[in-house]
Amino acid sequence: MTTTRDAENTLRLFTVAEVNALIPSLSALVGEQLREQSDIEQGLGELTRLTGRAPRSLASNPDDASEVSRLKQALRERVRRYEAGWTEVQKLGGVVKDPRTGLVDFYGRIEGRTVWLCWRYGEESIGYYHDLDAGFAGRRALTPAVRRALVN
Repeated sequence: MTTTRDAENTLRLFTVAEVNALIPSLSALVGEQLREQSDIEQGLGELTRLTGRAPRSLASNPDDASEVSRLKQALRERVRRYEAGWTEVQKLGGVVKDPRTGLVDFYGRIEGRTVWLCWRYGEESIGYYHDLDAGFAGRRALTPAVRRALVN
C-alpha cells in the first residue's frame, strides 16, 4: 500500500527559482488557454443562438444546418487545443487548480513539509504558497524567512 509519505517522496519538488524560470512560458501558455476558453464560450453561445437551445453535444448530426455543422467542427477543434494546452502546463510540472482563472500550483517543500507553490495568471513570479489541504484562500506570502526555509 502506498502511504502519503511515499507519494510525497515521488513528487517533483520545485524551488521558487525553478518555477519563476517557467513563468514566461507558463504565462504565454495560460494566456492562450484563457483566450481559447473565451472563444469556446462565445462559440457555444452562438451555437445556442443558432439552434435555440444549449448543445448537449458537439457531435455532428445529419440534421444540422451547414452553419451549425461548421461551428460544431470549429468548437471540437478548439476544445481539442484547449485540452492539449492544459496537458502542456502539466508537462511543465504544474497542477492546474482553476482553469477559469489560470491558477496553477507546483509542489515545493518548506521545513520538511510538502506545500503548493501557488501561481495565478498575471503574477510575474511565485509570491505565495499554501498547505496541500488548503485552497487559494489559504495562500500565504513567501516572505524572506519562508524563502530561506524552502528546500528540495
